Amino acid sequence: MERREIIVIGGGAAGIMASISAARSGAQVTLVEKMERLGRKLRITGKGRCNITNTKPWREFSTHIHPKNNFFKHSFYSFSNTDTISLFDSIGLTTIVERGDRVFPASGLASDVVTSLQEELSRLNVEVLLNSMVIDIVTKSESVSEVLIEDRLSGVRRGFKPVAVIIATGGLSYPLTGSDGDGHRIAQRLGHKIVECHPSLTALMPENYNTALEGLQLKNTEISLWVGKDLIQQEMGDLDFTNNGIEGSIGYKISRKAVKCLINGNRCSVSLDLKPAVDPYLLKERIKREVQQLNVKSLRYLLKKLLPSQAVEPFFSSLNLKNDSLKLSQDETIDILVTSLKCWKMEIVSFTSYERAVITAGGISLDEIVSKNMKSRMLSNLFFAGEIIDLDGDTGGYNLQIAFSTGYTAGREAASLILKKTELP
Repeated sequence: MERREIIVIGGGAAGIMASISAARSGAQVTLVEKMERLGRKLRITGKGRCNITNTKPWREFSTHIHPKNNFFKHSFYSFSNTDTISLFDSIGLTTIVERGDRVFPASGLASDVVTSLQEELSRLNVEVLLNSMVIDIVTKSESVSEVLIEDRLSGVRRGFKPVAVIIATGGLSYPLTGSDGDGHRIAQRLGHKIVECHPSLTALMPENYNTALEGLQLKNTEISLWVGKDLIQQEMGDLDFTNNGIEGSIGYKISRKAVKCLINGNRCSVSLDLKPAVDPYLLKERIKREVQQLNVKSLRYLLKKLLPSQAVEPFFSSLNLKNDSLKLSQDETIDILVTSLKCWKMEIVSFTSYERAVITAGGISLDEIVSKNMKSRMLSNLFFAGEIIDLDGDTGGYNLQIAFSTGYTAGREAASLILKKTELP
């Protein structure tokens, strides 16, 4: 049995940060990753650009954290968004702040984020074991006593006797990067409760989806999420239509609740306000003026003045009008148009699963983790960090900050166990 001070399981954002934090605190660290290289999900996040964090202060930042933002407060203040930026700056990665207070590497390359972190691991002499899978974790006297690891290429098994263990294996999203729920299974075997997981920040598919919408991007749009007749959530911002349905920043924001609704068997729909800054009465008057001044007789022609060209035909089809004529002597057609522009309804029937969901909602119950140090309430030398726990955020850099903050906290606190052990008489 080989002795190790700290074993970190999972070489993603949280696991790498936990390793750096523990090593900077003076601990000897072994980082175990089952894939052939570290940070596979980091390399593709933010469409390959890696939205590292968000600069918003805690009061605003916390509104983007679910389901219990207060749980995250301790970790955030232990290692905040400004600390994250400072750390990357100290290891040679220049960052920039873009619209929405989002922070990216100045190079625009997620691979540079991973490279800078790997170089820091090397500088700190962190032992990295790739293609290595945890087969079993043995407990004794309410603490982890052994960790059994198997090399996926050779089949050789090794046993480690650690002082502390950090599990940071991620959730279920993008399973090809290695996030396939094995950490949840390990935690369950150790007696931890797993809050039911489901995809979040994922695409929502409308009923009878008009594929002509694919590729359309709408700016400054308001989306409302309805469960039955109840308004559940409203968001304002950018919306994308893709081959998977509704995406974009506001589409992702409502997806957490929409997916949960669909899983529970409830009816779910969205309505789009394509002119959120204009009152319905003023919009109607504006359209009337357009019709009179341009002598418009075709509704499609009028729509081209009001909407992006790609949206015209799908929107016109949704009106269910018998023909394209615009009767100037009647207000009925204009009323229908105004109502639909302010409330374009779509029934949501499905969602994209973990293969392309950005994040996993659910995970290890927060009730079984001490928020100030990320330690298990069941095992005295076991810690958790990152997506494996029941904590997730909106799109915009919030989820990586969760990973960095909880990872840093777990690493520092695990290292403190080493210090305490060496101080014992």
